[in-house]
Amino acid sequence: MSDLSAYIKEQLDNPEFRELYEKSEGEYQVAREIIKARVERQMTQKELSERTGIRQSNISRIENGNCSPTVETLEKIAEGLGKKLEIRFV
Repeated sequence: MSDLSAYIKEQLDNPEFRELYEKSEGEYQVAREIIKARVERQMTQKELSERTGIRQSNISRIENGNCSPTVETLEKIAEGLGKKLEIRFV
């Protein structure tokens, strides 16, 4: 287990931290999935930018969890990655 994983696991015992962590989990999951799909295709942020028309700096912000993309933006990213956007409630 990495130091970060151990730290997060420890902090999840704090109810305040847990609440904030759980609220942001959706945004982090989106970022992780975009990064995963882009890396699987051996594509840079710049290449994804060129395919989608989304500025590279905005793709970086999305991947870093510093902004919340709209569904329209996610659809463009999915298309640029050769994928289809699917949103589910589980």
